[in-house]
Amino acid sequence: MIDLRSDTITKPSAGMRTAIANAIVGDDVYRDDPTVNALEQRVADILGKEDAMYVPTGTMSNQIALRMHTQPGDSVVLEASAHIGIHEMGGAAHHSGVTLKRIQGRHGIFSADDVTELVPVPHPSLPSHLYEPHTLLTVENTHNAAGGTIWPVERIDEVTAAARELSMASHLDGARIWNASAASGITVERYAAPFDTISVCFSKGLGAPIGSALAGDQAFIAEARRFKQMFGGGFRQAGLIAAGALYALENNRERLADDHANARIFAEQIALIDGVSTDLDSVQTNMVYFTVDDAPHVVDTCLERGVAMLVDGGKIRVVFHLDISSGDTKDAVEILNDAVTGS
Repeated sequence: MIDLRSDTITKPSAGMRTAIANAIVGDDVYRDDPTVNALEQRVADILGKEDAMYVPTGTMSNQIALRMHTQPGDSVVLEASAHIGIHEMGGAAHHSGVTLKRIQGRHGIFSADDVTELVPVPHPSLPSHLYEPHTLLTVENTHNAAGGTIWPVERIDEVTAAARELSMASHLDGARIWNASAASGITVERYAAPFDTISVCFSKGLGAPIGSALAGDQAFIAEARRFKQMFGGGFRQAGLIAAGALYALENNRERLADDHANARIFAEQIALIDGVSTDLDSVQTNMVYFTVDDAPHVVDTCLERGVAMLVDGGKIRVVFHLDISSGDTKDAVEILNDAVTGS
């Protein structure tokens, strides 16, 4: 099976399995798992933040950040198709009681002017309490629903500066920040620097089996641990899975360029197929979105031939990862061509 549904479906390598098997463990709820502690320190160092907290999922990491940065009744500003808004099951409303204010971006990216236009600044003649507080700005980099697109660092600086001017905190959903860094050459520390907090994932492009982390200053993370426990994220001997994440951090970041190259080859080849439409400008990392007539039928036909993809409405998504070779990429193009053209 050539599984292109997501970069979350990877299997641990032999080296990662050895690291997991040899992990020294403790009870993370009591903060005495040395491998988890080492992972958290390493993440904080890489991101240039004071502290980090290991959690089971990126959704939990984002939701804890929202809960920490806001109070019920607040508004959170984000791009219209951001993961926090469309794939986290209404968690912002359920866990934090906040309203999401959405900006329609271009390739998942918006501007400082978009932020200032959305957030009301009442005239002195009006009581400020007539407006709900806008307390948090979130950015997603890379942006999943836009095709794995990368935020220009200058634009990040602009929107986070606008947020500060409006007395808003800022959070980066950096689930695939490793891909952004690998493609752009900009360090993850530089991407994270303007944000108060950042969430990163180990189980996507890096290939670890489980886990994400939330990073910020020490006082913030110390308080966030309460919500980790409240949301059901208390680990016990979590060093087993933390060892996989540590191995991924140290061994699988540089090779992300291979996934990006395969995605680009795939996108350029399918763009030549009659009946396939894709925006090559959006293919910046390891994802490709494209449209065809009768997408469910095409996806089902490809699956019968051994290529798995995801379909949502008329749009198909494929994601390249460490278990997909250049040969797999070539085969996937040929199978898709046959499915679309009826060959």
